Formats: sequence, structure tokens, C-alpha cells
Amino acid sequence: MMFFPQKWKCSWSLLGTVASVLALVSVAHLFLFPLAPSLEYFNKGQGQKSCTPINASTSGVDYDEKNLKPSLDLDHRFPADSHKSVVYRGAPWKAEIGRWLSGCDSIVAEVSIIEVARNAKMTAVVKEFAIMSWDNAGAFMDFLSEGCSERLHLDCNYPSSPELPYGPWVVSICPASCDTTRAMCFCGEGTKYPHRPVAEACGFKTKLPTASGDPTSTDWEKADLDNIFTTNRSKPGWCNVDPTEAYDLKVQYKEECDCKYDCLLGRFCEIPVHCTCINQCSGHGHCRGGFCQCHRGWYGTDCSIPSVWTSVGEWPRWLRPAHVEVPDGAHLSGSLVNLDAAVKKKRPLIYVYDLPPEFNSLLLEGRHFKFECVNRIYDDKNATYWTEQLYGAQMAIYESILASPHRTLDGEEADFFFVPVLDSCIITRADDAPHLNMHTLGGLRSSLTLEFYKKAHNHIVEQYPFWNRSLGRDHIWGACYAPKEIWNSMMLVHWGNTNSKHNHSTTAYWADNWDSISSDRRGNHPCFDPYKDIVLPAWKRPDVATLSSKRWSRLREQRKTLFYFNGNLGPAYAGGRPETTYSVGIRQKVAEEFGSSPNKEGKLGKQHAEDVIVTPLRSDNYHESLASSIFCGVMPGDGWSGRFEDSILQGCIPVVIQDGIFLPFENILNYESFAVRIQEDEIPNLIRILRGINETEIEFKLENVQKIWQRFLYRDSILLEAERQKTAFGRVEDWAVQLLQLSEDDVFATFIQILHNKLHNDPWRQQLARLKKDFGLPQECLIRGK
Repeated sequence: MMFFPQKWKCSWSLLGTVASVLALVSVAHLFLFPLAPSLEYFNKGQGQKSCTPINASTSGVDYDEKNLKPSLDLDHRFPADSHKSVVYRGAPWKAEIGRWLSGCDSIVAEVSIIEVARNAKMTAVVKEFAIMSWDNAGAFMDFLSEGCSERLHLDCNYPSSPELPYGPWVVSICPASCDTTRAMCFCGEGTKYPHRPVAEACGFKTKLPTASGDPTSTDWEKADLDNIFTTNRSKPGWCNVDPTEAYDLKVQYKEECDCKYDCLLGRFCEIPVHCTCINQCSGHGHCRGGFCQCHRGWYGTDCSIPSVWTSVGEWPRWLRPAHVEVPDGAHLSGSLVNLDAAVKKKRPLIYVYDLPPEFNSLLLEGRHFKFECVNRIYDDKNATYWTEQLYGAQMAIYESILASPHRTLDGEEADFFFVPVLDSCIITRADDAPHLNMHTLGGLRSSLTLEFYKKAHNHIVEQYPFWNRSLGRDHIWGACYAPKEIWNSMMLVHWGNTNSKHNHSTTAYWADNWDSISSDRRGNHPCFDPYKDIVLPAWKRPDVATLSSKRWSRLREQRKTLFYFNGNLGPAYAGGRPETTYSVGIRQKVAEEFGSSPNKEGKLGKQHAEDVIVTPLRSDNYHESLASSIFCGVMPGDGWSGRFEDSILQGCIPVVIQDGIFLPFENILNYESFAVRIQEDEIPNLIRILRGINETEIEFKLENVQKIWQRFLYRDSILLEAERQKTAFGRVEDWAVQLLQLSEDDVFATFIQILHNKLHNDPWRQQLARLKKDFGLPQECLIRGK
């Protein structure tokens, strides 16, 4: 709480009344807490609205001519360097952006924002649950509708037929007991371990290979009930296997059964561990399979929004310090409807829609594979285990926004509106269960994702007033699969294809291809528009070896390999992707010229060289190989990949070969300062071009890579988890120790700086210039002052 030592214009009678109220509330607080607001609400300086501080402003201040500073003259103060960049906070930006950030973002002042703590919050989905023994799993009931009268029912199986008694294959297919609150399969009553998962192939017979060397497969027409339910002592069914006896090799069991669900570990799912939830429910709720069951007085997807029934001392940092005002008469009615809290914040401010859980929490809750669409799970000691899931970036940015001081609960004050649809979960879970309904959409998970976005758009248009003010241009979404209704908005994507060359869906995986989606649903837009959208870095787990050895800082003379690329090279190589469309043919062309490993015909690349490595063979130490190279290849995989992030996090100069396809922050940062772009038709000249770059330029680019690599690491999200681990268990993991030593701007800081620049430089913002807001900047930095 903040104390404001100001003069107050109040009558003595009113002060006496206040003193009486304080005495009454103090007594009530002793008996009713937490059913009454904390005494912090009534601290000295937090007077009632009928007492107004003398000479204090009660509204935002709009800069006028009398308050203007001398001309900022950004062009002359911040000239571009020889690479056409302007450096701000260690990073080379495109000149116009760098100038504005240097002159304006650097001086932005805090403004006073009124955030409202409400008495109650009704949500579209309420979860009641039965607390069960967590021998293996827990179950709870889901209800839909505001009155909680309609129970959520999610089947595990599609309708059956004589040929398919459990319906067509789907990941959730279940010959045992279906938990219809989550569409997940468990052993069920009557077995020794009723809450043990029966995941996918576990409950069905195995087909032997028809030819030597072929893999086995699952016969989805025939359930293997004996191998689930039998009580045979020498080979009990999966649902009756005692873990101790199995570990001691005293009994046999079906190998196809495994522990794939979140919240459970051990070969037999016998170890309960923390589930993964958004921000782990912020310490104000219980994470149940991905859904936050909030404690009383807290609400929101991650239980981070307080009501009046919470102590101000417990409020999240993005709502503190706060000057709280208690409405007149609250002591008479015995209840508070709302509390206004004045909080100092810097713009830009982001409003996060509190969407129904079907767009986020329920997608996390029903995961059949614990690694899907999350950036972390938990081990048997509830320590954080970071995943390699590239889509984990979406969860990282979402969690950072929710916990950021740039978040606001006041849509009227917001500069941007974030729409949290976890499309990464939709993509990775598209064939998980019948309720996701991909079969009706031709089996295309791209089409399923589009439908989720369209439903979310309809919801916010119907329930909120903010969309129509800008036709959605101040809203933030993310996906190439965006329906035409939301394309005006800013898209956060990983695949920056502008369609300038590859004018089609570039994936080789049919379920992601959107070419067959009709234009009346998707429109004709590209995946990415560099004038409004942002390409975000892929998620990369914090690598302790890289962080502790500081591989990114390795000097030029320590990098002996000229050019390095390690990855799938297509059908010419053993184990390569068979599709000719894989990597839009780019990796294949590079391998044909410079391949350093023999292909199926035993041939090397036509121009192979000793200091050039282009191989599909997995490196024993991939990161060390990158850190030992000067230049590292960045090419498409099946669409986007994480090769750029791999390169830059190891201090290697990225060599980008993908025409018309932008990489992370490429429309904002000045890539010429730290990367090399090669046109696809110049691939035969690749090595000649690299050898032609002089040492001065190489040193310049390496130095810039060393300055900006943290801008491609989700440090903010990682440190949020470090703080949670320290609060819950008092421990600081090795990765946290290393991350805490870093101080340069990361992905999220870069994202906020980009939004701040867009707030005052996107031309369409002129139409909002009439709005009287305090931006904490001189007039010349504002779009209406230009």
C-alpha cells in the first residue's frame, strides 16, 4: 500500500465518523477475516471518496503545449549506422523504430490507472469436484451454463459399429472406463487400481508385422480386455499390476501400456505430481489437470484477479502498490460491491479477455500426452522439467502478459486487447477426442483451429464493447489459420510467410494444410503481414550447459566450422522425410550442393568442403557444434522450425534461406546487423558468398549476436516459474541460478517495446487520437502530435 502524506479538506464531524467506522471495522476484522476486507483498505492516506486531497488531480492528464519539452528531433539525435540500424538497449532496430524507442520509450513515465476489485465474478463454467485419493488420478465434475445445471459430457469414443465396437480410432479411444468430464480413459471400478490411465493402444490387440523389418501396429477393431483386466497372478492385467512386483520383475505386463497423462509419473502412474496450469494458478488456486480451481476471492484463468474479499497484501505485483478507495456507506451495508485501486503503470497497457475455459483451460486439462502444448511438467519431487515443445512459446507469452505490470483490468484504459485462445493445444490435440470434432472438418487441424478462433471472435463481439472501436486492429491473436473476421488484428505467429513467393500452405503435413479451406471462411490473406504482425521466437528450454559455459560469447577464433546445419534433409537420405514438398525443397537443394554425409546413393554434395557441415546425422552435442561454427543454416522444416533460435542462442550468425518468409522480429530488428540472408536461387553460391564476407563484418555480426541473443529467450516466463518454485519449496534450481544472472531484454521485454512503438506509430491509431488518455509522454512522441 502507498501512503500519501497530503492535506485533506474534511469536517471534524466527518473525521469523527471515520474514526468510529475504523473502530467497528477493526473489531469485525478480528472475527470475520477473510470475509471482510483487510484493514489495509483503511490505512492512513486511503481516505473515503468524500475526502478529496487539496491540489490533487482526479483524472488523467493530457499533455498540452505549455508542458511540452523542446523538440525531440529524433532523426538528428539518433542517426542510423552503416547497417541502417539505430541501437536501443543493446539491440539494432530498424532505424525509424529505433529512433522512436530511443527518444520516447526511454522516457515514458508512469500514469495513474484505476483498477477495480469486484465483489463477485460469475464465469461461464463452474467446476465442482470430489476430492479423491490420488493413488493414480483424480476426477471431478464439469458443468456448463451460468446456473450450473448442464453437466459437461465428453465422450472418449466415436459411435460404434459392428466392425468397430469402440468406434473409429481417436487418441481417447477407450475399452475401459471413460471419464466423461475430460474424455480420458481409466481402469474403472472393480479393478485394483481404478484411477490408473488406460492410454490409447493399451486396451487393444497388437498386429504382428506382415514382412520382416516392418513395425507392429494396433488392431483398433479388437479390444485386448484380458491384458487390461485379468487377475492372473503371473501376468496380471494392466489395471491390476502391483508396481512393486513389476519393478522387482516378479510379474509380466503389457508393454504397450504407459503413463502418458499429466499429473502422474512412474511406469504405472503411481506417483502423483503437480499438474501444469497457467501460472500454476498464481498461488491462489488448485491446479487440477490444467484447470485452475480458484480459492475464494480469486478469479480468472490463472486465479490472479482479486475480489474485494482478498487482502491487499496478497494482491499480485501488477496491481501494487495501490491507493485503494473504500466507497461511502460500505460500513453501513456490511458489504462492498467494488473497490477502486489507483495503480501507477507504464504504457502500453494490455487487457486480457477472460474467455470461457473451452478456449484455454479445458484444452490444457484433457491432454492425453503430458508434453503437448506446454513448456514444463513436474518430476517426482515437483521440480520443474522444461520441455522441448516449440509451441510452448504461446504458454510463455500468455503467462508473462497475465503477470505483467503492463496488464490492466480496465478495458477503457487498455491500448491492446489480448485474446487467449490456446491454438497450440488445438493443433497438438486435434485428434485427441471426439468433442474436438475434427472429423467434420475433413480431418484438418488447421480448419479446427480456424473454427475455435471464429467462436472466440463471436464471443468477444457479443459480450464486450471493445472490438468495434477499432474493428479489432488493437486486438492480438495468433495463427496462420485466422478466419477472415479477425485478420485486421495483430497476429503473433511463428511462420512469417508473406506469400510473396510461396503463395500457398507450405507444410508437407496434410492435416496442417489450409489450401483446401474455402476463401469464404479463411479469406485470402497470407500467414503474416509485416506491417501489423509479429513473428515470435520458438520456445527453447533453458539449457544449463549453454548458460553456464556462455557458449554465445565464444570468440571468432574458437569457431572453426564455416557453415553448419544438422537436420532432416529429405527423401535422398536414410530416414528422411519422403515428401518432395518438405522444407519447400530448400534443405534438399543445400544438401545436394554441400552435403557432408553420404546420401542413399553414397554420394556427398557436389561442393562439399572440410569446414562445411550439412548432415542429417544427429550430433552428439548439437549446441556445442553450433557454438563451434561461424555461420549456421536457418531453413524451413515442415513449415517453421527453431533453427534460428538454436543458432543465435549459441552465438552463431544465422544464415537465412527462405524467400519472403520472415523470422522472429525480422520486420522490427535490423537483421543486416547480425544475420545473413541468401536468396533461394543463390544456394549454389552459398559458400562462396560466406567466404567473401570480410573479417571485420564477421566480427561485427558476432558482437551483435552476443548483445541480442537474450531477446530470443523467454526469460521472463522462466523466472516466473523460478519464483513459484522458491515460494512453494524454498529451492532455486540450477537453471534459475543461471537465468538470474542475466539482465538484458528478453522476448517479452522486446514484445512490450514493439507494442509501445506501434501504439504511437501505427497510422490507423490516428482515428483514436481524440481519446483523452495520459500516455506518460511528451506530445511529440504521440501519434496525434506528428
